[in-house]
Amino acid sequence: MAKQERRVINRVRPDLDQLKAMAHPVRLTMLGKLRVDGPATASSLAALLGLNSGATSYHLRQLADAGLVVEDTDRGNKRERWWKAAHESTVTEPSRADDVEERAVLGAYHGVVAHQAAAQIEQAAAEFPELPKEWADLVGASDYNVYLTPEQVRRVKDAVHAVLGEVAESARDAESAPADAAPIVFQFHTFPRPGTLTHRDEEGQ
Repeated sequence: MAKQERRVINRVRPDLDQLKAMAHPVRLTMLGKLRVDGPATASSLAALLGLNSGATSYHLRQLADAGLVVEDTDRGNKRERWWKAAHESTVTEPSRADDVEERAVLGAYHGVVAHQAAAQIEQAAAEFPELPKEWADLVGASDYNVYLTPEQVRRVKDAVHAVLGEVAESARDAESAPADAAPIVFQFHTFPRPGTLTHRDEEGQ
């Protein structure tokens, strides 16, 4: 039996301009829809998000200018353009402590991500009573409050991402997943307990 080739996920490590483009709730939602649901037109995205076509086209242009979405030339015609995500996922690099603008933009981006993650959790909780038992039994909501060094935090993050990355590469879409699989979301957030490290070190000021 031939060994199955391991598929490498196309990730983007965003630069400052890309972070600015994604640090907007509408654009981040659009990008997420294109990544998860596949290519779409501006009009279909407008209907999905409850926007007018002008606003949708504007946000798509901002994402395209940042290299985050590209035109899907295999679809559509001269009257209607299709768009697709240029990457499957985003990996943020550590910010430079002395770059005030970068830290601010990265903070804004994380704020939008956190808001959308919370909204998705709330929606999932609302749907929980209607889930089949075999799936409801797997729903989890846990948090851990521990005292760790920066290096220990980094080791935990790397280990979790390694496990989830392996799963994602083996079953990223419906075509590559088993017949009884369902689309599942794992959310992994790491942060110092709010209110405990709100100061900037002297080097980063």
